[in-house]
Amino acid sequence: MALLVMILRKMIKNKWLELSLLLGLILSVALVSSMPIYSSAILQRMLVKDLENLQLDTGQYPGAHWSSIYMGEEIKPEDRQKRVQQVDEYMKNTAMPGFTLPILQYVRERSTDKFQLVPTDTEKVDARVNRIAEISAMTDLEKNIRLVDGRLPAKQPVNGVYEALVVEGALTNLKMVLGNEFTIKNAKTNAPLKIKPVGVIDRKDYDSLYWYNSHLSNYNSTFFIDFDLFEKDFTSNKVVPVRSSYWYFALDYSQMDLNNVKTLISTHKQLEHYLASNFKNYGTKMNALQTIGTYFEKEKKLRIMLWSLNVPVMIMLGFYLFMVSNLIMDRQKTEIAVLRSRGASRWQIMLAYFIEGALLGIVAFIVGPFFGMVFTKILGASNGFLEFVQRAALKVRIDRDAYEYAFYAVASSLFMTLIPAFLATRATIVGHKQQMARKEKKSFWHRFFIDIILIGVSLYGLKNYRDRMSDLMSLGVDSADLKIDPLLFLVPALFILGLGLVILRIYPLFIRLVYWLGRKWWPPSLYSTLIQVGRSSTQYQFLMVFLIITIATGLFSASAARTMNQNTEDKIRYKNGADIVLQVRWENDAPVGGGGAPGAQPAEEQVDLDKVLSGEIVPKRTQWTEPPFQPFTELPGVEHAAKVFVKPGATFEAGSKNGTFTLMGIETDEFGRTAWMKDRLLPHHFYNYLNLIASEPSAVLISKSLAQQQGLKPGDSIMVSWSGVKPHPFVVYGVIDYWPSFNPNPKVTEESVDNKAIAPAFMVGHLQYIQNNLSLEPYDVWIKLKPDAERQQLYDAIAEKKIPVTNIIDTREELRKAKNDPFTLAINGVMTLGFLISVIISFFGFLLYWVLSLFGRILQLGILRAMGISFAQLIGMLITEQILTSGAAIAIGMLCGNATSHLFVPLFQIAFNPTTQVPPFQVTFDPRDSLQLYVVVTFMITVGLFILGYLLSRIKIHQAVKLGED
Repeated sequence: MALLVMILRKMIKNKWLELSLLLGLILSVALVSSMPIYSSAILQRMLVKDLENLQLDTGQYPGAHWSSIYMGEEIKPEDRQKRVQQVDEYMKNTAMPGFTLPILQYVRERSTDKFQLVPTDTEKVDARVNRIAEISAMTDLEKNIRLVDGRLPAKQPVNGVYEALVVEGALTNLKMVLGNEFTIKNAKTNAPLKIKPVGVIDRKDYDSLYWYNSHLSNYNSTFFIDFDLFEKDFTSNKVVPVRSSYWYFALDYSQMDLNNVKTLISTHKQLEHYLASNFKNYGTKMNALQTIGTYFEKEKKLRIMLWSLNVPVMIMLGFYLFMVSNLIMDRQKTEIAVLRSRGASRWQIMLAYFIEGALLGIVAFIVGPFFGMVFTKILGASNGFLEFVQRAALKVRIDRDAYEYAFYAVASSLFMTLIPAFLATRATIVGHKQQMARKEKKSFWHRFFIDIILIGVSLYGLKNYRDRMSDLMSLGVDSADLKIDPLLFLVPALFILGLGLVILRIYPLFIRLVYWLGRKWWPPSLYSTLIQVGRSSTQYQFLMVFLIITIATGLFSASAARTMNQNTEDKIRYKNGADIVLQVRWENDAPVGGGGAPGAQPAEEQVDLDKVLSGEIVPKRTQWTEPPFQPFTELPGVEHAAKVFVKPGATFEAGSKNGTFTLMGIETDEFGRTAWMKDRLLPHHFYNYLNLIASEPSAVLISKSLAQQQGLKPGDSIMVSWSGVKPHPFVVYGVIDYWPSFNPNPKVTEESVDNKAIAPAFMVGHLQYIQNNLSLEPYDVWIKLKPDAERQQLYDAIAEKKIPVTNIIDTREELRKAKNDPFTLAINGVMTLGFLISVIISFFGFLLYWVLSLFGRILQLGILRAMGISFAQLIGMLITEQILTSGAAIAIGMLCGNATSHLFVPLFQIAFNPTTQVPPFQVTFDPRDSLQLYVVVTFMITVGLFILGYLLSRIKIHQAVKLGED
């Protein structure tokens, strides 16, 4: 008890220090616990978005789970009711709670065999029509339908006749009208079975999840009766035995997360096993299973990515804990030595520090995860590095993983605190004073060349990355075939740390050089500061490493996020070529099945290429009718529109060489106004190449690959044709590397030899010249929209004017999807989260270090004041010391961050498909990102200086001098 009282008194006495340590510890726990919280939240959003896209693409609800059984002759009719009820109980008591998701709909459906129907009154109904139908029932049917015609049926047979509901398609399919009465023929019934449709139904709400079969045409041979009536007369085998049964769950997939999705899959497998064990014929289906299956692979890759990106923050966290523990021990070494000299054992002292750390750790363990949850909620709106938008917040919760990681953080911090304490207990009071008088040694990482090792490892990682990227580009391999190597995301952090430590190795020499150059002119305050920093450089290194990692990591994160976002946007814009690309149906004289499908090219017969090129034969070609173009220019929001004809598989002949290529026909003026082209992709501006060919109808631009493969150059003539078209000459006017929508990267095709990638060939010419001399065939319409144009108005106008559009490529919509892609959200969020937490940790580390340093130098400051140094000069010394340490660390961090960005930001290209990454992956810097970074760091340093200045003004220096005399 006495020990605990002593610890509490010491903590109260040093309450400011303990509070700073506690806040830093809480922040550290929040950082570590936020990682699983954020990972789970972003993965949950990723899964939900994938399922939402599945619903948009397929039109089916992803949360639908459907099971069925078919009871054949192996199950006796009298046993079927019992078997069906057993499955009902299993679904209710086992499957339903096992799904662990809110159930939006639960539907049971029963059906009989299909029977042949015979009209009761053959005079009113044609008996020659072959009518086959089944009797079914669904739970809660009346709540989910609307009557189109007729009335609801009675819940009991009327004069022995079962009244039923039918869908509208059943009237046509069964050639009947409401009120027609039918008798089941050859039914194994105990009594004659008669049925009569009395009402026609449709879905009550087309957005309702009640209907698993969204197309009611599936019920064109079905009579619906009351479910309870079906159970009493059919399931019980009193009239007709039930043959099949269906169970349908509509689960709320928006609530899926890492935990319940595993339970969901397990429940599905158990259900499937149960049905397989009890029924010969059964079926189970869940629309989301395939997406969920790929989700686990994405989860694995994304977790690796998230943890790899958090490496710099983890390194900073380790430095923070180690620095704080050393600062505390340095301040308390004298106290420890006095306790040891007065009989206290090492284990008693260690126990005291353990209890002190445990008390702070318990508070951090309880509070930290909640701060981590707050961080995660805020970062759900991340749209880039330190960029936020209005977006739905992430659904976060504190789970077992969060507290597990919080425990690891507390245990690590406690362990790192006890190590310096254990080392400090070895020294006696005499040994401690001797150690204080000795010259400081080199730091651990400099003595064992840790900085050189880190640089070597990171450069090896860089070389490994470049070799792999070179293989990808030369072989035309999709990067999706390769696994993400965590080393490729770890090496930037190692490089930042290694380069920073290398610079800190030589920085003391720079300080000594500055001191030597001005030793005759420096005022006493600056003289003292230079000596203090130059001779005690080791004690500043922890703080400087702190700031270096913060600044460098921030610059690297900003550049990486900006680069990925910008390259993704450029890739989409370049691939599409314009804001909107419309494919339009052209009328043609092709025979049915021969190419008359909307927007399709006619299927021509295969002909001999040499004979076509020589002109011996001209295959028959389809005649197309061009639709009017003016309506496209008059659509709302359209700024410019252009005709763009693209013909893959066109053939050419140049001297003795021939081959295939892709031909593009354009109208130069409108194409230049409409198409999107990134600057500096070509040696000259995009418009200059259009102006080059504008004056000559036969002029063309060819790709660099075509020029190199065939030895073509400007001025050469080339014969162009394709199947069914007579060759015609064109003249080469220029060679291009890139062109809107043209991907010049090599690919493995059917023409590849030994699976070697071949660069595609491409040519651009005048559309009118191609149409007049080769063929008039369908072209696409490229549209550039006004900046404030609304998409929906454009789509509505296309529908209203009945423009025969067969396909729409919307660039802005693709950009929106890319921005909301879970992978992009994760990268932007983690980088922003890591930087913000690094800044906050650095702030507390900065403040804690200088406060401890300030109180540790009270005697020195008192002596300086006694020697005549004014308070203003003391403030100047403090500012100068900050410039030489914190300011230098910021400058070094800027240098390391820029160098790391230029070298390692291209690492993120491995997450994309480099064979489709056009324009080439380019590192992007935005001055706004750096400005935001410097504002945050400047604010941190400024606040710290004001606090230090305030504390310095409160110190009673004359008492410090008196204490030193005593």
